[in-house]
Amino acid sequence: MSSKIQSIHSREILDSRGNPTVETTVTVESGYTGVASVPAGASLGKYEAVELRDKDPKRYDGMGVLTAIKNIDTVITPHLLGSEASDQQSIDKIMIDLDGTSQKSKLGANSMLSVSLAIATASANSLRVPLYRYLNTIFSTYRSTVITRIPTPTFNVINGGKHGAGNLDFQEFHIVPATGKSYHDALELGEEIYQAVKKILIYRNAVHSVGDEGGFAPDLFTNIDALEVLSQAIRSTKYRFGSDVFFGLDIAASHFKKKTGYQIKDRPSAYSTKEFIQYFQDLHAKYRLLLLEDPLEEDDWDGWKTITNVLGSDMLIVGDDFLATNPERLTRAINEKACSAILLKPNQIGTLSEFFNVVAIAKSHDIKCIVSHRSGETNDTFIADLAVAVQSDYVKFGAPARGERVAKYNRLLQIESELFPQK
Repeated sequence: MSSKIQSIHSREILDSRGNPTVETTVTVESGYTGVASVPAGASLGKYEAVELRDKDPKRYDGMGVLTAIKNIDTVITPHLLGSEASDQQSIDKIMIDLDGTSQKSKLGANSMLSVSLAIATASANSLRVPLYRYLNTIFSTYRSTVITRIPTPTFNVINGGKHGAGNLDFQEFHIVPATGKSYHDALELGEEIYQAVKKILIYRNAVHSVGDEGGFAPDLFTNIDALEVLSQAIRSTKYRFGSDVFFGLDIAASHFKKKTGYQIKDRPSAYSTKEFIQYFQDLHAKYRLLLLEDPLEEDDWDGWKTITNVLGSDMLIVGDDFLATNPERLTRAINEKACSAILLKPNQIGTLSEFFNVVAIAKSHDIKCIVSHRSGETNDTFIADLAVAVQSDYVKFGAPARGERVAKYNRLLQIESELFPQK
């Protein structure tokens, strides 16, 4: 049966924050289809690929994506019709060449990625193989990879920064199950501690509404207060801190860096880079952090090298805004020993092929991989299959709550049951 691309149709849909995003359906000649939609971030790194917005104040406060859809219809589609859907690398290269910019500013990463993912899905469906198997076959052409496990989830249970109510500086407070646990046991742990956090917040008469990623957005006074809530919640469950479960933090430091330094609520004066690194050393001594994401602003290379040297043997120093799923920035970070893990977001780079290339670079240099969602998500579960396909060390999908997050966690349960049937 032919897997040549017969049609590409895109439309404007809404993401989990109620903002428009792009969804694309690709049909191949055999009649099989693939549908994919792209997420959007609130906390954007300046080195990310460009998400094209209409900026028309008369529609969706300027957040419309009709321009991106027009680019698919008038620029991308005419060049892809008749192409073999299974030739992912050639298809992505056509779009990259059509755009011709370093950050996808002409066509938009949102338009290109929706087409790239939808074509992969249509091809997998036409071959009648699970998406994660199909993606693993493609990724193995970059780096030979055998599927042996489901990635460990890291749960964002308290939201701060741009994802919360504005009173906590740090963007995400995570609980991370031990990697030795099966996926279903790790999910059970995350959900039970999540519910325990809710009970603690209610007991404290704190706000327990949820933020963009499903974590609670409480009215606490300092960032340390949030860690204390998590500690108390864990103690109320059957799980042991430091054995069953650990802490992780997404600092998103670029978003509160001032000219005077890093200004957070924990003290009146701003921290210098050196002082802020010492702050994290003290935090680690008390709370034994496993993951520390974007602890410094995205251009402080010397600071990143220092904190990786000081703390990198005890925890994962994770680059998100710092690396932006960008091969050049990742390569520099590897050469300068400026981090030990990378957050991987397909829409930061713009096509599936480029994403695979970045993952392969990371794995070749023992950089830990965390495949991640965005704060503005859709119900598309592609990223769950993608994480399994590349054998990511961790996945970051938000809290075990809200439909657009739970859809991805549940998809991993489906994959686990297919790969590792429980006795």
